[in-house]
Amino acid sequence: MRLSILLGIIKRKIGSKLMDLILYLLVVVVGFIAGFINTLAGSGSLLTLPVLIFMGLDAGVANGTNRIAILLQSIVGVGGFKQKKVFEWKDGLWLTIPSIIGVFFGSMMAVNLDAQLMNRIIGVLLVVMFLIILFKPEKWVNEHAGKVKSNPSTLSFIIFFAIGFYGGFIQVGVGFFLLTGLVLGAGYDLLKANAIKVFIVLVFTIVALGVFIYNKQVNFLLGFILGVGSMFGAWVATHIAVKRGVSFIRWFLLVAVLAFAVKMLFF
Repeated sequence: MRLSILLGIIKRKIGSKLMDLILYLLVVVVGFIAGFINTLAGSGSLLTLPVLIFMGLDAGVANGTNRIAILLQSIVGVGGFKQKKVFEWKDGLWLTIPSIIGVFFGSMMAVNLDAQLMNRIIGVLLVVMFLIILFKPEKWVNEHAGKVKSNPSTLSFIIFFAIGFYGGFIQVGVGFFLLTGLVLGAGYDLLKANAIKVFIVLVFTIVALGVFIYNKQVNFLLGFILGVGSMFGAWVATHIAVKRGVSFIRWFLLVAVLAFAVKMLFF
């Protein structure tokens, strides 16, 4: 039985308005969970995209609509980390430039998205990332203040251009790649890397959302409903991240990376 037919039957049974209210509440709850996950690690879009498609959007519009929630949760996340004095605006600004360029081109390609091969590639990369985090924990928890690179290298620009491209292309799991680049590449500790990650996502989501709006692939109503939950989730996550520190984030990240990799490779 097709999903649309099933939803139609349920609406007739319990009433259209009540059904809509239940579905909107579901979107808010999922948004909260996704905002929490995205702020601490990444892959919250694994929850939001299926729900948006369940609500009747095609994959392209769901991909664009999801960016509204990403934008709103990122605003709250950046504000929360800034309030806790975890980072300064200049910390990751030089990494934002190649990310913005990449996200523009990635968003342009997302109109005709075919993610099957990309899913497999991402899954393999995340398995590698999981092993790096698991067997070299000092890379994540030690302070790297003396190792932070004040001058961006050509390789760093290429890496963050590629991350931005992927973020514009589909967004799912881009936080993992940003964290890897910021910690292992730029030398930040995981707490500060989380804050800078959210800032970079905020900036390049503005560009991506503009591309999707231009191509009329955004449902504003569902996007803002999802965004309400995402903002609360991001607010809770910033407080937990600062309170529990890098050790908690590392273990949360391990679980999230493994779950995401399994999803990409086998489902």
